[in-house]
Amino acid sequence: VPRQPCPPQPPPPPDDDPGWGPHRLALLVPFRERFEELLAFVPYMHRFLSTKRIRHRILVLNQVDHFRFNRASLINVGFLESGNDTDYIAMHDVDLLPLNEQLDYGFPEEGPFHVASPELHPLYHYKTYVGGILLLTKQHYELCNGMSNRFWGWGREDDEFYRRIKGAGLQVRRPTGIKTGYETFQHLHDPAWRKRDQKRIAAQKQEQFKVDREGGLNNVRYRIESRTALSVAGAPCTVLNILLDCDASETPWCTFG
Repeated sequence: VPRQPCPPQPPPPPDDDPGWGPHRLALLVPFRERFEELLAFVPYMHRFLSTKRIRHRILVLNQVDHFRFNRASLINVGFLESGNDTDYIAMHDVDLLPLNEQLDYGFPEEGPFHVASPELHPLYHYKTYVGGILLLTKQHYELCNGMSNRFWGWGREDDEFYRRIKGAGLQVRRPTGIKTGYETFQHLHDPAWRKRDQKRIAAQKQEQFKVDREGGLNNVRYRIESRTALSVAGAPCTVLNILLDCDASETPWCTFG
């Protein structure tokens, strides 16, 4: 079957176009080795946000070290590297595409806005869930001191971040009036093909349920190996190759050894 040509990408808005509003979103995408999903994600999200007239930058946070995947630390790095021309962020999973154009990706002035709410996410339905897609102003993210850097491997970092949000006196808001239910998003992840690193090593079993009251934005340790501007089917993005660092005396579960 011949491939269909990619639809044309909307042109970037002029800086002085008032129809696009004054705010600019940094779309932070934690990433490792999911290239098939990325090829679908970047053009889709660029078109989705452009249709909604939201100024944005897509930052692919590619972890290239030899430690276990650390979604929270990558988001901290993305926040720090996102530039002064953006004033709010979206923590966005690469395997989750919004299908309902009524979903709001606008500036979350009143507090964190959980786009992928439990009533809409195809997999996770507990009331304190804030993963998948979460929008925050940069001011509110700093108020939370970002996310904990202690979560190596898959899961639990967003549950800890929910407790940080509440501790900062912020209220999570969620979409209203969305009628598409669990069909609101397309979930691209294939568990048979992409095994998640859910292993709990040593003291990690106990640590995963604790609140990290010390670390976050203030102590994330990393180095940017490279920064590359790319175009995926005409959609622009920036790939940051990130080397995270791990203090094995603090979190010995950052490696499989």
